[in-house]
Amino acid sequence: MAGGRKPTAGRTARRRRPKPPVRAPIDALPDARDGLTRLERIVLWQLREAQKETGRESIPTAMLYGRVVEHINVSVEEFQAVLTRFVGRGL
Repeated sequence: MAGGRKPTAGRTARRRRPKPPVRAPIDALPDARDGLTRLERIVLWQLREAQKETGRESIPTAMLYGRVVEHINVSVEEFQAVLTRFVGRGL
């Protein structure tokens, strides 16, 4: 095998964790009017749009994530953290 190491039986390849998305620092600051960040505002906006389009109050998380990612670069973990905060707030 060219380049050095030979594969060893039983050795598993280490997976690298993906880097978090890079966004402008301004995106992390809460708005003075209502305390929402840009990501939170986009999540709520897309949730409402999906509710209007489907005619249902309950929207699948995957559908909402797909809609949010079209507007802002966000990891699944960060998206779920926003949803968790919203549930905790009672929105």
